[in-house]
Amino acid sequence: MHVMKRIRHILSAGSAVGIVACTVLSVAGVSGVAHGAKRAGVAVSAPRELAPYPFALVAVGQQDGTDTAVIQLRLNDLGFWVQNVDGKFDLTTKQAVMAYQKYVGITATGRVDAKTAAALAMAQFPAAGQASRGDVVQVDKEKQLAFVMREGITVMALNVSTGNDKPYEEPDANTPGEMIKGVALTREGKFRVQRRRSDGWWDGDMGPIYRPIYFDGGIAFHGSAVVPAYPASHGCIRVSVPAMDMLWETGVLEFDARVWVY
Repeated sequence: MHVMKRIRHILSAGSAVGIVACTVLSVAGVSGVAHGAKRAGVAVSAPRELAPYPFALVAVGQQDGTDTAVIQLRLNDLGFWVQNVDGKFDLTTKQAVMAYQKYVGITATGRVDAKTAAALAMAQFPAAGQASRGDVVQVDKEKQLAFVMREGITVMALNVSTGNDKPYEEPDANTPGEMIKGVALTREGKFRVQRRRSDGWWDGDMGPIYRPIYFDGGIAFHGSAVVPAYPASHGCIRVSVPAMDMLWETGVLEFDARVWVY
């Protein structure tokens, strides 16, 4: 019921959008969301099947407002993580829209255009990674998405940016005058979390990284100020800074946690 209280607080009591949002939440997914969240130990989940949204969703672009709060709710119901359902089109909302667009094959702009709004309204199934048992964080290099799995159930999807498989030669940020050469490769395979650095930003050899969690030698999940819709890293898996904080706070990437890159 806390979800219902939040949306009633966010949307004005007399708003038609607020009434619609609360009605849809009560008939099409609150119980599934709550059950999945309790099972997963995270704030976002989704039922295995959803009813299509009974009203047209508004193509809000990247504007704030009550219509954006409804978009945020729909994204959360579909398993695409948004930090707050507050009607503000913030960074995590843009990242969730990009993740959804990637997932369904729409050009990932991070803007809710008419095509994206219609797809969100008609969606009947939440985000799902590859079939897997137990707890694992999956990284789909083709889709450029991460899927957090708990007990074999996908509980959230995140926008990511992995390596682009291209050679690079760049200055070593920690050793003036030195150059670093390599290939921007995010290896496929099954790994375990090996080490973690919890405190804020770190000066990596290839630039600043936020709260890295390493699973393949020097390859890590880490927060970044730039997480585009395409592969752009030197091999690490970039997520937004708020998403990285969430991954730490929910404990989904504790030491020895499973990571599967494909």
